[in-house]
Amino acid sequence: MSPIEDLPKNIVLVGLMGCGKTTVGRKLQGLLGYPMIDTDHLIEEKARLSISEIFARRGETAFRELESAVLNELSAPGTPRRIIATGGGIVGRKANRKLLSRLGYVVWLQAPVDVILQRTGRNRDRPLLQTENPREKIEKLLVERSPLYHEIADLELETSGLETEEIACGILESARYHFAAKP
Repeated sequence: MSPIEDLPKNIVLVGLMGCGKTTVGRKLQGLLGYPMIDTDHLIEEKARLSISEIFARRGETAFRELESAVLNELSAPGTPRRIIATGGGIVGRKANRKLLSRLGYVVWLQAPVDVILQRTGRNRDRPLLQTENPREKIEKLLVERSPLYHEIADLELETSGLETEEIACGILESARYHFAAKP
């Protein structure tokens, strides 16, 4: 394996909820020793509220403002290398997409709707899925967000059917190759 120095400053995981960003992020953290940052957890710490409570009390717009503020903080110069697992909607703002692209190697984790439903079905902390038809909501989010994920992704990776270690090792090898090939 190539040394860690061959990797970009950060590995940034994007994708819809239930695609494995947090799970894969933890595996990458274990393999690289980088700290893992989950933007949703940072938002909860700053707001001293859960994501569901933020949505219920302040609304989605306020949540998106907090999301952008956290992303700006993560973009500060001189920070150590990290694994950054983002919330699914962080790509909705153009300024956020620019920041994500500059933060490091961006990996879009993907999964089919049925897999996402299976992974998120029992979780009540997903405010966007608290609807009568979660499948329809996921399909709508995929249509809206897929072009935005694609715009910034250095790597697009389907996660269903793969073990977490396979995904993490694939990301590391792809990142090394990607940056070795750049002039």
